[in-house]
Amino acid sequence: MGEITELAERAWVGELGEINVHPGRVLVAFEELAPHFGFMSAFSNALVLDTEEGLVFVDTSSFFHANQLFEGVRKWSKQRVHTGIYTHGHVDHVFGLLRFYEEAREQGWPETRIIAHRACPARFDRYVLTNGYNGIINARQFDFPKPTFPKEYRYPDETVSRERTLEVGGETIELRHDRGETDDHLWAWLPHHKAIYTGDLFIWAAPNCGNPQKAQRYPREWAQALRKMDELGAETLLPGHGPPILGADRVSQALRESAELLETLTEQTLAMMNEGAPLNDIMHDVVVPEALLERPYLRPIYDDPRFIVRNLWRLYGGWYDGNPAHLMPSRERDLARAVAQLAGGARALSVEAEARLADGDLAVACELAEFAWRADPDDAGVRGVRSTVYRARAEHESSLMAKGIFEAAARDSDPPTE
Repeated sequence: MGEITELAERAWVGELGEINVHPGRVLVAFEELAPHFGFMSAFSNALVLDTEEGLVFVDTSSFFHANQLFEGVRKWSKQRVHTGIYTHGHVDHVFGLLRFYEEAREQGWPETRIIAHRACPARFDRYVLTNGYNGIINARQFDFPKPTFPKEYRYPDETVSRERTLEVGGETIELRHDRGETDDHLWAWLPHHKAIYTGDLFIWAAPNCGNPQKAQRYPREWAQALRKMDELGAETLLPGHGPPILGADRVSQALRESAELLETLTEQTLAMMNEGAPLNDIMHDVVVPEALLERPYLRPIYDDPRFIVRNLWRLYGGWYDGNPAHLMPSRERDLARAVAQLAGGARALSVEAEARLADGDLAVACELAEFAWRADPDDAGVRGVRSTVYRARAEHESSLMAKGIFEAAARDSDPPTE
């Protein structure tokens, strides 16, 4: 048993923890799972098929581990890279072949063919338009020391609309499109190996379907994709992040329960929307199935189910949240100053925020601390309370996304360093 297959067993029995949710906490290793069938564990993963015509990558991993991917694969096979498939255009899935591109130029080999969904080029165009924004939100989400985001992309040579079957060197790869984490997502069925490569439709965590800082995601279609995968009877599941799942019963259970989580959130949210409930009520009244979240592959360590509810509202209901005061809102600092005046000053709001924190009412403590800071951002005491409240909120949350935003807010209020 190799490192990856050993990790796969540990993960299934619940020993994975946070290993798959951050570039610094991932097993970086390459392993042959079957003859001519290799798997790279990284941020993100890649499947490599050694065919008679050359190597085929299903997903290409990221710039984080491009060197390790090259070295691991080259110890295994010396063949040129024939085809690279992007499961979707997120940057952690499309930059892992850089060393292989350089090698091909040096050797005079034909250029690698890149295949992606037809919506992928538009995604890359959007990333160029919003380069600064994406750098800022990724620094906040992952606690990077400074904003950074790529400006140039390797666009696909060929695109897929709904389905496409590839035949390369004796290997059959059936590509299917379903919207889920992205609008350009492909997943792959490899019938000869009875294996599914899911991309980010499975990541060893609650589905990343509500990220508050990213573009629209699609919970209902995501669940449908998982149901389609389950119908295939796969014996191996290769995810976009985290280790493989080995064994038909385990694969089916993981797919079914992941779909069930998304389906119940979707059904409850739509039912309340159809009854006229405002977003705030829905956010608090949807029942999150805690038994599912206890599964080692559905823990809310990256995204949060409450964010999925909010994303469903955005998808089906737009941005108006049902509170008419939010339709044409005041400047936040003007409202904060009005509230502070009524409360007896920003310091009074901070004192109440500390009291709410002590009582365990973290949500209200954050609201009050935020009002106080926006009313008087130069008051050192107010800043200190805000920092304390948000740091406590970050420690209370399980999802990396919530932790990242709350920690960033706490740092904003910390005293300047000399």
